Amino acid sequence: MTTLSASETSRPARIGAVLFRNRGWLPVPFLVVPLLSPGGISRVGILVGAILIAAGEAARLWGVAAAGTVTRRRSRNVQKLVTHGPFALSRNPLYNGNFLVWNGFVALSGVWWFLPVAVVLFAVEYYFIVRYEEGVLESIFGEEYLAFKRRTPRWIPLGVSGTIGGEFLWTEAWQSEMSTFLQYIMLLAAFIAKDRYFPGGLLRNG
Repeated sequence: MTTLSASETSRPARIGAVLFRNRGWLPVPFLVVPLLSPGGISRVGILVGAILIAAGEAARLWGVAAAGTVTRRRSRNVQKLVTHGPFALSRNPLYNGNFLVWNGFVALSGVWWFLPVAVVLFAVEYYFIVRYEEGVLESIFGEEYLAFKRRTPRWIPLGVSGTIGGEFLWTEAWQSEMSTFLQYIMLLAAFIAKDRYFPGGLLRNG
């Protein structure tokens, strides 16, 4: 039986554990607020949104290809510590990708006032989630993870801390992300419908 690390039993980690178990709901405010609020699709919004979404999904795909679909499971059955590929640049490449994608959809919606709010909301939510995940990895891998943690930035890549090359399961990654691609299509359709039929926001036009 794995002994829980002090990091995993800390209060921020316990809060993060609750958020982690319910992380499927975390994007809701990033999508509902832009749908309910006044704002329309523009060329600038399309350009900024497309760049952010494409960059974010590229980071997600690279991360899943490096770590495998274990990154999408809610279990502690992690067999090895992944430190190559995007994990040599940042300890949380998938969450970096999520940050770009979610804010890309906010930009696409044209509800620009919500963008800084979305950044703060993401930062608060994922501060706790990452504290939990780091505690779990410390419990499982001990000094191996602590060494990785010391040499690799949590968020912003500041250099290469390990090996970029390694095993990448691209077919598995594409298959894993198919449901995510379908969600993107549905969200895009929702924002286009809102722009066409409810430009003042769903609440105002409801």
